[in-house]
Amino acid sequence: MIKKFKYPLLSNAFSSSDIRCGLKVLSSKHITMSKITKNFEKRFAKKIGCKYAVMTNSGSSANLLAISTIINPLFKNKLKPGDEVLIPAVCWSTSLWPIIQNNLKPVFVDVELDTFNISIKDLKKKITSKTKAIMCIHVLGTSANLTQIIKLTNKKNIILIEDSCESLGAKFNNKFLGTFGELGTFSFYYSHQITSGEGGMIVCNDIKNYNIIKSLRSHGWSRETNFHNIYKKKFKKLDDRFLFINSGYNLRPTDIQAAIANNQFKRLNKFITTRNYNRKKIIDKVKNNKKWNNQFYFINHSKQIKPSWFGLPILIDKRYSNKKKKFLNHLTRRGIENRPILSGNFTNQPATKLYNLNNKKLVFTNAQKVEDLGFFIGLHTQKISNKVAEYIAENLLKISEM
Repeated sequence: MIKKFKYPLLSNAFSSSDIRCGLKVLSSKHITMSKITKNFEKRFAKKIGCKYAVMTNSGSSANLLAISTIINPLFKNKLKPGDEVLIPAVCWSTSLWPIIQNNLKPVFVDVELDTFNISIKDLKKKITSKTKAIMCIHVLGTSANLTQIIKLTNKKNIILIEDSCESLGAKFNNKFLGTFGELGTFSFYYSHQITSGEGGMIVCNDIKNYNIIKSLRSHGWSRETNFHNIYKKKFKKLDDRFLFINSGYNLRPTDIQAAIANNQFKRLNKFITTRNYNRKKIIDKVKNNKKWNNQFYFINHSKQIKPSWFGLPILIDKRYSNKKKKFLNHLTRRGIENRPILSGNFTNQPATKLYNLNNKKLVFTNAQKVEDLGFFIGLHTQKISNKVAEYIAENLLKISEM
């Protein structure tokens, strides 16, 4: 077992100032969600370019709130049980499970092999009269084709939710991902563009949605909503501190998380620049090596997209498909940590069979190629040296010798 990787999936992104921000909250003895969280939410919304932002304890919780909002009785044109939500087959589990947990039907869509994002061609095929929403996942710091997706959602009156948990800071047509749809979600997990250890955010532009989300986040009570005073007057016999007006969860963050995330958020542009630099450096070292013979494919992005790379996704050329396991074991032994691209083709996961999610046995050709040939390595928030980049390149190109 490799106890310490030479090049891990993630590096320590916490600065001394991040730690001081967290300790300041801890020493104040007021740890739970309060003013620091609210201030960060306002700052985040302003920077991203939306009206409202609600911080959560994780990106997964943000996804849960997004789906729970569109089925809520207070949501305009709420979805009904059995309505279909389209989702790419290359997805993360907690982009999918809120759909099922809210009695909606997920419909898997294949991906585009050059970007790993949702396939527009297959998306058009999968839209039916039952399609009411799209869970659009922006993979590893790039963007799906939002021009085409928005055309479809506008034409068909379909709700667009953007899972931007892996793509904070990325832009499409100079607009931040997560702000194109009805709702957008983000994650501040340890390996993401900014981190508070755990944490997330959901954004929107509709004040009614904002109030639904805030109520759902905190037990379903009215305390933090704009219509608290209305319910307070209407139900005078009830203690207005504990006035429950909706269903709900406890998905709140702490002020410690908010303080750290807010401090990291100030450095988002720097982190993006560094990750992009590291990606280019590694790819250049691979392609400029005398052993380079198109052994790998590195995903492209259009001029419309300004990426915010999460990791370095790599597709092995089909010539070496039978060497993938041996090759990845080699990388691990050499201290280069690696992992699948999201969960690969999620329709292969045993949980999908448990819930009978692909009973028609549909084939997702490109998603399967991503699973069979794809993997990714980390991109760190500190610039890597030539020596490290060369070490990675040399070991990647060992695939030709296996």
